[in-house]
Amino acid sequence: MQGWFQKLLKSRATTPREQESNTRQNSETSVRSALTSTMPTSALQNSSLGTAPSRQQFALGSELRWRRKYDVFVCHSTAHPDIEEATHLVSFLEASPHSLRCFLWQRDTCPGSAISTEYCEAVENSHLRALLITPSFVQDGWCNYMMHQALAEGPMSRRMIPLMKNLERSEYPKELQFYYYIDLSKGTDRGYALVIKSVISYLEDLVEKERQLNCSIDTSSGGLG
Repeated sequence: MQGWFQKLLKSRATTPREQESNTRQNSETSVRSALTSTMPTSALQNSSLGTAPSRQQFALGSELRWRRKYDVFVCHSTAHPDIEEATHLVSFLEASPHSLRCFLWQRDTCPGSAISTEYCEAVENSHLRALLITPSFVQDGWCNYMMHQALAEGPMSRRMIPLMKNLERSEYPKELQFYYYIDLSKGTDRGYALVIKSVISYLEDLVEKERQLNCSIDTSSGGLG
């Protein structure tokens, strides 16, 4: 009986400040639980993944991306199977959620314009160049011309994506031997997804280099002050 009475006195001895603190903690816990329960599963997953999704979204929305008209220049031969393959690739790349901007010559060239002018301008206005390398590509004069135009920037530019299809390894252009290529025979959708991955990676690096450059300039300016 005495022990019960002491417990009662102790509970009544709780100060108003302690009661307020306990109430606030309970309230915060309830709000936190409510917010968590109403968040979509995708949002919870993104929050646990860190900054990767936001970094990708920032790259896709960056001003640096929009300084060029196209994300990808798709180079292919005039053979009907190659035109179909290139059209499927572009449809995949331009679909949501990435909505990449592609140049496809049979769709985007202007009638009456010089072929070399159209192609060179498109290459210059594209971040990356996807080369659909097939037996017809190897035999096509314009494809070889565009390949050498892209190669002129140097192997370290990371702006060329070779895609090989229906081609023996021995027939692969010697000029591209030092480039990794995507083998579409291992799965078309898989290969297309790797193209998107390459484009996103390039844009992210572009944004990161610009950020580092700006930080360096800010640091130098601060030192002068």
